[in-house]
Amino acid sequence: MSRLRFGLRLKLLFFSSFLLAIPWLGYQYVWEMETYLRIGQEQTMVGTARAVATALHERPALFDSQSAYLTDVKPGTDLYAHKIAYPIQLDGKLDDWQDYRHLAIAYGQQNLIDPIQDYQLDSLHFKHMVGQYDRFLYAMFDVTDNKVLLRPSNSLRIDKNDHLQIAMTDKNGLFQRYIIAPSQPGWVNAYLLKDDLNSLQPERLETKIQGQWRNTSNGYQLELRFPLAMMSSKIAFAIVDVDDPHTRAVEHIMGTANPSQLDSLGTVLVPSPEIEKILKGLKYSNARVWVVDKHMRVLARSGNIQRASGVQTNSHLGFGSGTKLQGQNSWWKYIENNWLLPLYYQVLTKPPADFVDDLRDAFALQGQDISQALNGNPSSLWRLSSDNKAVIMSAAHPIYIDNAVMGAVVVEQTTNGIRTLRNKALEQQFHYILLVILISTLALFLIASRISWRIRKLRNETESAIDQQGKIIGDIVPSNARDEIGDLSRTFTHVLSRLSQYNTYLENMASRLSHELRTPVAIVNSSLDILLLEEQNSEKKQYVDRAKQGITRLSKILSNMSEATRLEQAIQSNDRETFDLEELLKGCVAGYRLAYATRKFDVQVSVSNSSFHGAPELFAQMLDKIIANAVEFSDHDSTINLQMVNSDPGYVLTIANQGHLLPEKMQHQLLDSMVSVRKQQNTEQPHLGLGLYIAKIIAKYHQGDIRIDNLKDKSGVVVTLVFKN
Repeated sequence: MSRLRFGLRLKLLFFSSFLLAIPWLGYQYVWEMETYLRIGQEQTMVGTARAVATALHERPALFDSQSAYLTDVKPGTDLYAHKIAYPIQLDGKLDDWQDYRHLAIAYGQQNLIDPIQDYQLDSLHFKHMVGQYDRFLYAMFDVTDNKVLLRPSNSLRIDKNDHLQIAMTDKNGLFQRYIIAPSQPGWVNAYLLKDDLNSLQPERLETKIQGQWRNTSNGYQLELRFPLAMMSSKIAFAIVDVDDPHTRAVEHIMGTANPSQLDSLGTVLVPSPEIEKILKGLKYSNARVWVVDKHMRVLARSGNIQRASGVQTNSHLGFGSGTKLQGQNSWWKYIENNWLLPLYYQVLTKPPADFVDDLRDAFALQGQDISQALNGNPSSLWRLSSDNKAVIMSAAHPIYIDNAVMGAVVVEQTTNGIRTLRNKALEQQFHYILLVILISTLALFLIASRISWRIRKLRNETESAIDQQGKIIGDIVPSNARDEIGDLSRTFTHVLSRLSQYNTYLENMASRLSHELRTPVAIVNSSLDILLLEEQNSEKKQYVDRAKQGITRLSKILSNMSEATRLEQAIQSNDRETFDLEELLKGCVAGYRLAYATRKFDVQVSVSNSSFHGAPELFAQMLDKIIANAVEFSDHDSTINLQMVNSDPGYVLTIANQGHLLPEKMQHQLLDSMVSVRKQQNTEQPHLGLGLYIAKIIAKYHQGDIRIDNLKDKSGVVVTLVFKN
């Protein structure tokens, strides 16, 4: 299994990936900056709450003398006049109250006043709320009554029928009672009752209290309006239910408080217009400001939390200091909006364009920060919107009157502005970081490519300078670069030059040695011949014969040493010709049968055209070397098979013999020079490992390839030669 190769370019690209730590560090830095910005925003909000509270300190006239000073607030009895955006049309249909119906309070058995008989839910219950618009107080009643009984048209009594009782204190503190008892559905006014608390006799018609009575399938609906100047802050409403048309007896009285007792009246808190005037200028402060009394009821508010981001975010940051891109369709804007920003916002989060504001119509606030402020300790609080889209921070500061906490100022802002600024900063930072990473990566890639190209060039020059036989056939051009690769190139040049000189010396040594030894060998050989001519005894003749054999063997060694050199020289000067390869092959085999009588030769030629262009003498010499090895390593009386067939490249000639196998991992080395695997040295015939090397040279001369392998059945060896046509 080949191992995965990592080049220089891949390695440098891998190490350049550590540049991605730069945007991560920038991202962490901007997050830290956002944390400090939030802390700064929190301190600013606390300062804003303190400044507003300072404007409200020691001003008791701004607080309602009745409701604001209550020690306790009773839900359903102490009412809150909600701010109404538009005037209510008095038609009894309650359509104008639709946006505020969730603020209505349900009244039931727990709100009965002096229960007269057993109560049943379907007998009487209602929903009620009051609202304030301009200088008027509005009230609505959605009454469920199983039997609606109106006042007879000719009756002087106004209390023997279903009616509404209203009790309040006027601006002078006088206790006033009113009854609304229509004789038919439609426009209604109130009757002012006499001062006698035990009497419900009307004194006069009060036209300032006006409204609309409308019967429904399960009861009736009533809308009222009267000026705020008629009352102070004490008020009570009560629905009186009469069901029996004969006895006209009162069944139930249900309301916010007992309208017949001054001490039991509840309060109605109307948002202070004076405080609202003070807060009016704060609507430009990118914050929502509340003022609450000590019962956490809202006295005034200013601003919108949807736009209360805390900072101005309408400035458009460009890419680059002082750079102004002209036109929204510029190429940079296109890349930024369609490619970069969608990529960035896979990590970043955009502030929500809209989120749920639970406190939009709140008339009372709750929270740990407000509780601590009402205890005299300024505080702040972070919270999520109910849909988890926005982070809202609130800061509360107490309002003091006569060293007592009368209320608190609450300032609210979202972090959308900070998040927008953070995103803008990160967008700018990511632009520059991405540019740095791209330039750095490209530079590293170019450097790696340059280094890799120089190394590959040096490798190719080195490979082309030495052939497969290890002969030096070229030079390496030394580099002039003054770096490590240049030094390596010059070192390779020097080493190759020295090796070339040494190889030349080795190549010439054989011929020189052969030339130098032939003369003394000839002298010794001629001297031995003369000695053989003389008459000698048997003992001396034996020594002379041995010397003669040694000289003969030495001559053969000298001939074999120079054979390869002579062959290369012969190849260079040899002319090619066209000859019949099949005929040459069969002629050579006929000679082998005579030379190697103990071996059998089997020839099979299956080619369509056996003409071949080359040197027949060299081709026959190549076959001689291969057959000599096959004979030497085959078993006696075995068959040597020669087969030639056509193939896509050209001719394929195989020579197989039965006998000894090749050693493992030696197949490719047997074709090199001076390599032999014979276990026993033949004393009669010297072997220098040049036979197959010579065959390889001749095959290469004929543009062929030679390969030697063991047979698949492990019975012998096969030599395969492939020649192109």
